[in-house]
Formats: sequence, C-alpha cells, structure tokens
Amino acid sequence: MMTRLTIRVDSGQEVPAAGRDAIPRRWTLHGLNNGTIFGATRRGVAVLPRVVSYAIGDAGTWLAWRLMRETRGAIADNLRAIFPEESERALERRARETLGAYARDVIDFIRALGAAPAERQALFDYRPEDAQLFHDLLAPGRGVILVSGHYGNWEVGGVFLRRIVNLPLTIMARTEPNPEVNRLRREIRDLLGVDTIEVRKSLDTALQIRRRLAENHVVAILMDRHLGRDRVEVQFLGRRAWFLKTAPLMGFMTGAPLVPCFIERMAPGRFRVRPGTPIIVARDRPREEAIAVAAQDFADQLSARVRAHPEFWYQFYRYWDAQRES
Repeated sequence: MMTRLTIRVDSGQEVPAAGRDAIPRRWTLHGLNNGTIFGATRRGVAVLPRVVSYAIGDAGTWLAWRLMRETRGAIADNLRAIFPEESERALERRARETLGAYARDVIDFIRALGAAPAERQALFDYRPEDAQLFHDLLAPGRGVILVSGHYGNWEVGGVFLRRIVNLPLTIMARTEPNPEVNRLRREIRDLLGVDTIEVRKSLDTALQIRRRLAENHVVAILMDRHLGRDRVEVQFLGRRAWFLKTAPLMGFMTGAPLVPCFIERMAPGRFRVRPGTPIIVARDRPREEAIAVAAQDFADQLSARVRAHPEFWYQFYRYWDAQRES
C-alpha cells in the first residue's frame, strides 16, 4: 500500500511518522514569499507596461539584495559549488543576478496569465518535435511525470502545457506556509485549469498521483527538494544531495516515463522550452536500484542546465547545509 501515516510539525511540513528525525527546512519562508508582496505584484503587473514592471522589479530586487543579508549569503553559498574559486564578493554579485532573474520570471509569468493567444504563443521558443514528444509519450495511456527543479521559469511551464500544447496537467505542490500566497497560487492554477495535489493536505498523495497518471495526465513534480524520508541520494553539482523520491517511485510503480523539462529566459518576455532526455525507470531490476539510477539521471540533466545558467537556479536558503542536515 502506497499511503503512509504523516504528522504535522512546527514548520508546517508533513513528514512520515517513521521519519520524525528527518524534518525538512522551511524552504519557502523568506521575504520573497510574502502574501502582501505577491498580491501587490500580481495586481501591478496586470496593469503596468512590461518595461515599468521590470524597472520596479529591478529596484525591488536591488533593495532585497542589499537588505536581506541572509538570503544574499545563502545564494552565494549555494553557487560556490559551481564557482569554488570565486570570492565571496563575486558570488554575492551573482546572487544579485539571481534575484533579478527571479523577479523578471515572476513578472512574465503573471503577464502570461492574461495575455492574448498571439502574445502567449510569442512567449515560447520551442520546436514542434518537443511539443509532439509529450503527445507521443502519452499515447500508451500511462501518463507522463514531468520533472524539473527550482530552476528557470517552471511556473510559466503551466501556461505552455495548458494553453499552447493543450494537455491535462496536475501539479504536485507543497502547501505554502503563507496562507495568502497559497490561496493566490491555487487561484492561478484554477485559472489555467491546472489540477493541484497539495502534499501537506493529503494522506494519500501517492494514490492521487497514480489516479492522475491512470487518467493519462501530465503530473509535474519538482524533484530537487526532498520531504522527510521521501528522498533518494544523488550527486548534484559534484556534491551529495537528496532529491524527492516520489517521481521515480511512481515511474517504477506505473511505467510512466519521467520527462525532464527546463524553461529558460532568452529575452524580455521570451522563453526557451527544452525537454530533456526522457527517463524510463527500469522495472526489471530491484526497485531501490532502479529509483536511484533514474534519480541520478535527472540530477545529471539538471546539473548541466544549472552550470550553463547558474543565475536561473532559484534556491533562497542554504541548500547544501540542508543536505548535510538530512
């Protein structure tokens, strides 16, 4: 049986009852994940020209970079895995680039929600064969598990799949610690016609995922943060890390392929959509071995993208410290 008893903890996360010693960090509780800021940004971006929104976003992220010392230091520390020889000052300059890229990604995602069809189509640079790939992988009727990380504009990927490729999409998401942010994100997904599985609110997350895959949905999961003991060890950017185990486990249980997908900013209001190499979780080998191999395959593909564009890696807490604590 795939369900496991879970408990609530002070951080607001749910963890398996058997894994109370593996409580994850409160990843999303930072100044950038604030209901007031998120709501104001959504209202302002909806009515302001893009250039004005960018200017406000640039000013806001410069201020955040100056005042949020802990966040600035965390991003710099994360990037040291990619740039081990750089000084702290150089890494902190890179942290400013990351905050600026994140702000512009949020702005363009919000603008995409109300865009006219022609404008929405112009947002994305993609090859016809990339869009066809999803249809081909859905043809056997097992569904598709779309996997990504906190890299690039994964949120605007929902617009691409629902409004451009027109596929049924379910997103597995953790409930936001800030209730207003959680409400707004649910409202946005409902607007797009995206189904949501909130892992903190359900004891049968695995069964819900299996049900959506049986209905031939694309189920999207961010793998680069684990939840309690729901984890698998990988090498990521040359260091040990723990990724979420759910995606490769569901691939093993159902036969659904894992499809890495990365959406990277090319220019203002323009994104490159590039699926990675699909991952088939081998069902003719021991389960844990098959899961580990599939997870490492994804970690390698994500590592390559992060090394190519480190400014798009959006981890605003000390990622490597969390891996050691795990």
